Amino acid sequence: MTAPTARRAPRWFVPGDINGFFGLVVDNLSILGFIAMALVGIFGFPADVVFTRMFPGTALGVLLGNLAYTWMAGRLARRTGRDDVTAMPLGLDAPTSIGMALLVLGPAFVAFKADGLDDQAAAIATWQLGMASLVVMGVLKTVLSFAGDWITRVLPRAALLGSIGGAALALLGFLPLVELLRNPVVGLVTFGLLLYVLVARGALPLRMPGVLLAFLVGTLLYYALGLAGLGVPGFALPEPARLSPQFPWPGTGFIDGLPQTVPYLPLLLPFGLLMVVGGINVSESARAAGDDYRTRDVLLVEALSTLVAGVCGGVAQTTPYIGQPAYKQMGARSGYTLLTGLFVGIGGMLGLVAGLVQWLPLAVLAPIIVYVGIGITVQAFQATPARHAPAVALAFLPSLAYLLAIKLGNPAWIDPERFAALYAGTGAHGLPELATLVTLGNGFIITAMLWAAMLVAMIEGRTRTAAAVLSLCAALTLVGVIHSVDPRGGVYLPWALDGLRAVIAWQFAGAYAALALLLAALSLQRPDGPGPGGPTPL
Repeated sequence: MTAPTARRAPRWFVPGDINGFFGLVVDNLSILGFIAMALVGIFGFPADVVFTRMFPGTALGVLLGNLAYTWMAGRLARRTGRDDVTAMPLGLDAPTSIGMALLVLGPAFVAFKADGLDDQAAAIATWQLGMASLVVMGVLKTVLSFAGDWITRVLPRAALLGSIGGAALALLGFLPLVELLRNPVVGLVTFGLLLYVLVARGALPLRMPGVLLAFLVGTLLYYALGLAGLGVPGFALPEPARLSPQFPWPGTGFIDGLPQTVPYLPLLLPFGLLMVVGGINVSESARAAGDDYRTRDVLLVEALSTLVAGVCGGVAQTTPYIGQPAYKQMGARSGYTLLTGLFVGIGGMLGLVAGLVQWLPLAVLAPIIVYVGIGITVQAFQATPARHAPAVALAFLPSLAYLLAIKLGNPAWIDPERFAALYAGTGAHGLPELATLVTLGNGFIITAMLWAAMLVAMIEGRTRTAAAVLSLCAALTLVGVIHSVDPRGGVYLPWALDGLRAVIAWQFAGAYAALALLLAALSLQRPDGPGPGGPTPL
């Protein structure tokens, strides 16, 4: 008899992990850099609170999640006897992290200052709100991780991906595009190089990740042109980085922030829900690439890392990245997630990450975010059936309303007194235009989900289901979950409204109810069945 061959222990680190490490680290640094830019540069947030209070806890979530995914990869490799198992990549989620900065933390900081707090006190209150927001999303994701398959059965992909696709196009695509064009030479060169290597799959003279190459070229170009005095608008060298070790101990600050999360629940709850659905899709993607991770384990790791980060001061949630097969194709195994977790986690605690982020030009970070926004938007169409494309497009529209509301709320664009009084008068041809715009934008992610779900039901011939979704829209409108008439998007009881606010709320709710009744009546014509499969030509 032939003696059995001894099973060789799988290697946890291979040369391909170097490429994987750079790619994953750049993704995380880009998001941290954009968060800092948005809060400090756009909203005037005190930098010390961002770098010494928000970043350490946020980095801790990345560390813990990547350590867990590294261990899961090793367990799978030992169980299967394979040496080609690739760990699940984990990092900060781009859409919701940037959404937290632009839609929650920044506006909250402005609101706290308007209530009479000085900059430092308002920043601390905003930080506590960010912690509480992460705890809310972490708890939601923990609960939903046990019901992920049910969620994907109830909500069509057009609703899930269309809602986040619209936010990606408007907030990750358009807003950063404006920022990169404020420094056009650096921004456009970096963006064009990203499109060349990532979209067109153009050849490179060097074997290195495309994002890293664009990142380096843009940064070198920015400092070379700026130091040579060749017209880099607003160029200035940052202050020398000083390491400021801050260990993110668990605290109770999030408890003080919990009451402040109520107006933002229409944003926070969809953010958490989308990460659960994304985690399911990522698990399926990894399984198709040959690495069979248990979906519930993948979801629980991201949920618990988000929850721990929130308790320890973090403000951005973690998520498994969709690119696991791409990292496998690079030749990465499990070393890249271990290195990334240690670099971001320990570097975040020591202040090294904060120091690096301060040297990253906005004109270089913005193109990366624009590319992410484009990718998410394209996926919304590619990953849904072609006949549901109108529902995806419909889901984009509430995001555009919110984008305009953000810009119109900028004092540089419109008189603050006029914006503050947007619910004070009536319009000549109906409801006031500005008030209608803000009302449409409030709760835009949930609105987009429901609109897309309604249209998918129509397309599939399930008219009664569409009527039920519209009835739900009417109910949610009356309490401000969608179409809140509170300029900040808060929820309320309908009988607490008065004046024009009450008129708008009841008008929107009545519109949904009327359409629901009409569809219910139309559904009596024939049994529900498949629709024709697309929109009727004009």
